[in-house]
Parts: sequence; structure tokens; C-alpha cells
Amino acid sequence: MSLLGKAAVAMWWNIRPDQRAEFGDWHSHEHFPERMSIPGFRRGSRWTSTLDTEGFFVLYELEKYEVLTSKGYLDKLNAPTPWSTKMMPHHLNMVRSQCRVAASFGGGVATSLATIRLSSQSGKAAPLHAALGHRLQELASKPGLVGAHLLITDTPKTNSPTTEQQIRGSDAAADWIVLLSGYDPEVVQKVIADEFSSQALHLLGAHEKSTMGRYKLAFAMTPADVPAT
Repeated sequence: MSLLGKAAVAMWWNIRPDQRAEFGDWHSHEHFPERMSIPGFRRGSRWTSTLDTEGFFVLYELEKYEVLTSKGYLDKLNAPTPWSTKMMPHHLNMVRSQCRVAASFGGGVATSLATIRLSSQSGKAAPLHAALGHRLQELASKPGLVGAHLLITDTPKTNSPTTEQQIRGSDAAADWIVLLSGYDPEVVQKVIADEFSSQALHLLGAHEKSTMGRYKLAFAMTPADVPAT
């Protein structure tokens, strides 16, 4: 998929099996339409983990970085609906990263996605960025793949946690994020294993430990998909 803007919010969390049905209903029919109604939100997608029974990944694609501190977004974060207030405590082990899009190649939306969370070694950020950008550009048009992207977390400076954050508790944040999407999950998996293993990334300038997740598309929405009220 080609990212629709210059910024993004990337989130990982767990939902227990007994909460998944209500979560899917709320997230699809209330929360996504609410977010897609905020000026500057271009697309939202929700992905379910293929490696465990509780994991989710959600990506919001934003027109520009300033949307992260816009009144429209902050007003929603600080005034959650009753249903959102009920569901927020069920977002377990939340990792929430507010990012700039550092590189984005490809087009369309596919059903398979891999996420890799990593950090650069001291003094290696520039060569790591260049190496990842070159590699991702090559991969975006590989048979079986459709998109390859790099996000770098740049958390806006705010005075205090939002109401939603306070309800959830402390959120963690990723640092650098690689997204690789495709229509053939076996190809996605092979590329991750061959080119984005912790050892391969370390040679490019990343820290030795990275975190990989594999997902399938559950739902995606753009502002044009929001039901009329």
C-alpha cells in the first residue's frame, strides 16, 4: 500500500478473546468513522496478528505531521465517547508511535503485512536510513509485494497525557518502523526472514534486537467511506 500522507500513527496492542467481538464492532462502526472524520486523517487500517490470538496492529495515515497536534484530533483524544471509555482499558500492552513518514514506496492495499520495530545504533542513523530506503524502494515492486515503508517516531511535545492515554495507562512507543505489505504472505515472510532479520538489520546499523509482527487485513476505511449522518 502507498501511504497517504507525510505522517502516521502506528499502534500495536492485545485484546483478550472474550473482548474481540465487541472490540471489532466498536472499532469498525464507531471509532474508525470518528477518526476518519478528523481533518487530515487520510486512511485507517486494522490488522490481526497471524502469530498469536490477541495481537492487533492499527495504522492511521495523516496528511501532514501537524495533524498530530491539531485541535480536531486532540479534542477527540480528550473527550472519548462512552463506548470508547469502556473499550480503552481492554487495549493491553499498548505501543503507540506518532511518526513522520521517512520513505514510502508502492501502491494499493494488500492483505498481508509485516511490521518490524527497530532502533539505530549510535552514530548510524544516517547510513541505516539510506540503506533501508534503498532496499525498500527495490522491494515495493517485487512479485508478491505491493508496499514498503519506513516510519520514524517523532512524538509531539504536549503538556500532559490525553484522556484516552490516562484511561489506558502508560503507552510504550516504537522508534523506527518498517512496514512491508503484499498479496502473497509467503513472499512477505521470506523477505522478512532473508533481508530484515535482526542480524541483517544489525549489519545495516540497527541495534541487535528488533521486533517483528505478521498480520492480515481486517478492515480499512478512508474519509469517503464514513457513513452519512
